[in-house]
Amino acid sequence: MTNATVLGSKPSLREGPLPSAGVCQGSVPESFLYEISNIAVLQQFRQRRISMGKESEKLIANNKKAYHDYFIEEKYEAGLVLHGTEVKSMRMGKCSIKESFVRIENNEVWVYGMHVSPYEKGNIFNRDPLRPKKLLLHKEQIRKLTGKLAEKGLTLVPLQVYFKDGRAKVEIGLARGKKLYDKRADIAKKDQRREAEKEFKVKNLY
Repeated sequence: MTNATVLGSKPSLREGPLPSAGVCQGSVPESFLYEISNIAVLQQFRQRRISMGKESEKLIANNKKAYHDYFIEEKYEAGLVLHGTEVKSMRMGKCSIKESFVRIENNEVWVYGMHVSPYEKGNIFNRDPLRPKKLLLHKEQIRKLTGKLAEKGLTLVPLQVYFKDGRAKVEIGLARGKKLYDKRADIAKKDQRREAEKEFKVKNLY
């Protein structure tokens, strides 16, 4: 019995010259190749956005004092309504929220005490640096926060200001005030952590 008659054997491949690259490309419509190239570009763009991650966020102001004075129970991201010169000033990092606080008035959320320095080239277009600024939240979030604030000891505080994908944002926290002994305990923990880090560094030197 020859190999050609063995069951399960594969037929021999057709011999002859392979088609040239030009022939293969010519058999595919140009519109199809164009669509494939667009998909490839889109995939590269998505991968770049994913790889950038938090690089699209730029921190402008941080309220460390809030973590010293309060327990932060919940956090919310809110949009921030600004005027043109305020946006330019904030992009230069000229913003402070150390003495600011948040209130809900007539189902609207406002931040008070946020200081945005006047833009150096703003002239008559500059606004009051301490004017109340409106925060943007969903209605359901505002309704939920209004109910939470009815509880004794809860308040809203701004935690940080940043730009996210080119838009100004404020992270606000639903906070509960710390007692004096809570603050002392936090200070003791920080001192212990600082001493432990110092000891660790000394050990690594030898």
